[in-house]
This record gives sequence, C-alpha cells and structure tokens, in this order.
Amino acid sequence: MKKRDFLNKAVAFSGPSNSGKTTLIEKLAKVLTKDFQVLVIKHDPKDKAKFDTEGKDSYKFFQTGADTVVLSPTRTTYFSHQARDVEEIVELFNFDYLLVEGLKEINLPRISIFRGKIEDSYLPYSDAIAIDETVDLTNKDLTNLDILDLNNTQQILEWIEKNAKVVK
Repeated sequence: MKKRDFLNKAVAFSGPSNSGKTTLIEKLAKVLTKDFQVLVIKHDPKDKAKFDTEGKDSYKFFQTGADTVVLSPTRTTYFSHQARDVEEIVELFNFDYLLVEGLKEINLPRISIFRGKIEDSYLPYSDAIAIDETVDLTNKDLTNLDILDLNNTQQILEWIEKNAKVVK
C-alpha cells in the first residue's frame, strides 16, 4: 500500500478571550475533516485545561507521572507531562491542515478574531482579521491585513487555502 501524501498546511488563530476562536476553529475543522486529515493545537498559556475524568484508568495512569497513550478503534489520545513545542508535535502527526489556536510567537499565517472592538496588540502578529458586524472599522488603518467575515466559513477556508504555510 502506497503511503498517502499529506498537504501539511498550517495556519494560526489569535484573539481576545471570548472572541470566537474556538467556535471558528470548530466550524473549520468540521468542514475540513470531511475530506482531509486535520490537526488542532490549542495553546493553554495559564495551564488550566483539565483532561480525562477522575477515576478512569487513563486519569490514574497520567497521575502517576507517566506519559499516557490511549489507543482505541476510533482514536489515539496522547497525554504528556513534558512541554512540547509545536515543531515536536507536528512531527508526531500526519495532517493536511494544522489549525493552531494561540501561540503568537510561532511563524504561521495568522487570522486574529475580534467581536465588538479590535485590540491593536494582536495586529502586529496578524495577516488577516475575522470580524463580525459588531466591529467598527472607522479610524483603523488595516491596509496590510485581509478583512474576513467571521460568519463566512467558506471565505475563511478560501483564505486558508491561499495563505497557509507548508510546515514539513
């Protein structure tokens, strides 16, 4: 059997809390996974994410300090006690599209997401912004950025196809 070639295209998303990053990534992943292998990496800068359920075997194994992998007929889940950088994670997986939430310091094409107002601190890291009708663009110099409709998943997918970076 011939090994399938993967597209290995990556793009990142940033924005303030509750701007819609997770919702947008979820919508994009639902569309993309119909035809492609998708990997999502979410940054947890405050180390507050919770994994698994207390009392379950995988929880008990992880609590021992061991890295834990759960294999099932439909998925593989990997929990590690070691911090990994994006490059290490990327090498572990085959994918067509990598969608990264956060991690402003990595060099990927980036869409910043805003509702209500644009927070200028995100703009130096952005290649595009995705906004809804609650954002007023008056008095904003956004000439170097593509402006996308946050509620138009197809338009955002087209931007990703055109601008995503091949990462391996």
